[in-house]
Amino acid sequence: MSSSSHNILPFPKQSPVEEDPIVITGVGLGTSLGSNREAVWEGIQTGKSGIRLTNERDGVGDLRLPCGMVDWLEDRDPVQLKSIQITRHVAAEALSDANLNWDKIDRTRFGCSISAQFGNIGYCYEPPETRDTEPQTPWYEELLPNAVNGVVANEFGLHGPRICHTTACASGLVSTIAGVRMLQSGQSDFALCGAADAITELILASFYRMGVLSTGPTIQTACRPFDETRGGFVMGEGAALMVLERRSQAIERGATIYAELAGWSTLCQAHHVTGLDGDVECLVELIRQMVRRAGWEYRGPQYINAHGTGTEQNDRSELQAISMALGDKADKTVISSNKAVMGHLINAAGAAELAITALAMRDGYAPPTMNLESPISELDCLPKYGTQANIDRSLKLSLAFGGHLVGIALRKTPFEQHSRTAQPLSPQARIRGKETTVPADQSARRAA
Repeated sequence: MSSSSHNILPFPKQSPVEEDPIVITGVGLGTSLGSNREAVWEGIQTGKSGIRLTNERDGVGDLRLPCGMVDWLEDRDPVQLKSIQITRHVAAEALSDANLNWDKIDRTRFGCSISAQFGNIGYCYEPPETRDTEPQTPWYEELLPNAVNGVVANEFGLHGPRICHTTACASGLVSTIAGVRMLQSGQSDFALCGAADAITELILASFYRMGVLSTGPTIQTACRPFDETRGGFVMGEGAALMVLERRSQAIERGATIYAELAGWSTLCQAHHVTGLDGDVECLVELIRQMVRRAGWEYRGPQYINAHGTGTEQNDRSELQAISMALGDKADKTVISSNKAVMGHLINAAGAAELAITALAMRDGYAPPTMNLESPISELDCLPKYGTQANIDRSLKLSLAFGGHLVGIALRKTPFEQHSRTAQPLSPQARIRGKETTVPADQSARRAA
């Protein structure tokens, strides 16, 4: 069969094992915009930028590039991987947010699915005679791709299935889907899922050499998703973890629900390691599969949190695929990217943006795409201002190196009494129809 032939069978509806939906009951989030879920979400609402130039204290070599660096770690261990320290903090928030009664939980049925992270190979360059006889941090925390997963699961005593995927910037969504499968198969009652990443010298230099990083026109406008003048992405740091469980269990124990996972899909473009296929048929099919599985054929999603990197190929292909997959329903869908203000979190990007999507549904606010001045498409990508609306149906997309295409559909739970209570938006939230300019000194005070 030629690569252009697609004899794709209809994607199946939900099977009996899926009749008890998997739901999100806890969210932990930390990025350059803030150290916790609500701080990051407020930054997204207000258009605050977490992007700055790297410096010598960041440990990323001599490059000085716009990046979304995490600066909020208190008493940071200068030796332990930064991604481990970020994730431990975020995991504590997610588990606390789920309101778990640990005395009633069988920890052998609490799974953990956290993606692989970039390691630190700097110490490998040190001559043997200059190395400490007793390393300050275990070698396996420096190099093993599952180091974050292992450290976090051990610290919180999670003895259920432990899975670690590495699928580039689709890793966060793949890890979440793996957690769903743990629960559906009956292996686990709870799953802590998500991803983390921090910027290292090797990785920053590699992406810079690849020519995919933007350096301007200014530091805070370097990443311009869906804009005619887009010139690449900026890297970011952070982590996002979610507690998943079956809906029946969540209701029985009195938990509150952010959203239900209505559908998901994983496909791959057999095309190129770093480039996207100009024929977007595979991505179109991914979106259609999620819509069919969620049962939205006649309605479509109301909001799509796009991958939206700000690169020439990604943005054009992604919007074209959304338009083709949804048809006239695309005109009723709003779309945005979060990467302009917090950077591209690489392995953690999908998980962080899925968490933001869940918050958007909780509060009825589709956030803006910042730095978008000259849209490349007639689709509504929410330039610089978000919009208030009841959001019952959302999609999150990730398009990763290696050709990985992954998506998750979220819906509000029909049991309103068990749904998360909407929180008031920030007084400075950027809302379409209420366009105002926040004074610079006020923005600075809020950022502090």
